[in-house]
Amino acid sequence: MTVQQEAPGGEALEVWIDQDLCTGDGICAQYAPEVFELDIDGLAYVKGADDVLLVDRGATAPVPLPLLTDVVDSAKECPGECIHVRRVQDQVEVYGPEAQ
Repeated sequence: MTVQQEAPGGEALEVWIDQDLCTGDGICAQYAPEVFELDIDGLAYVKGADDVLLVDRGATAPVPLPLLTDVVDSAKECPGECIHVRRVQDQVEVYGPEAQ
């Protein structure tokens, strides 16, 4: 299935990273530097408005529709399987290790 088929209608999605599982490879930041960034601790975090790094545990950032494919590819390629993309409306994970 394509990303568009799995996220029909442009539903609002958000992404978060489980830093306990992050391996610090930086693949996510390579795919979507607008959304992910490595911090000084060597772990990846999501970025919020104005490129502010969100370092609180479980912090989420919206997934801009033009970057959806890059964010999904990040989740698929992440060796730590720590990137979670879920629907804002019902908090169901649609991409990542807990997606059904």
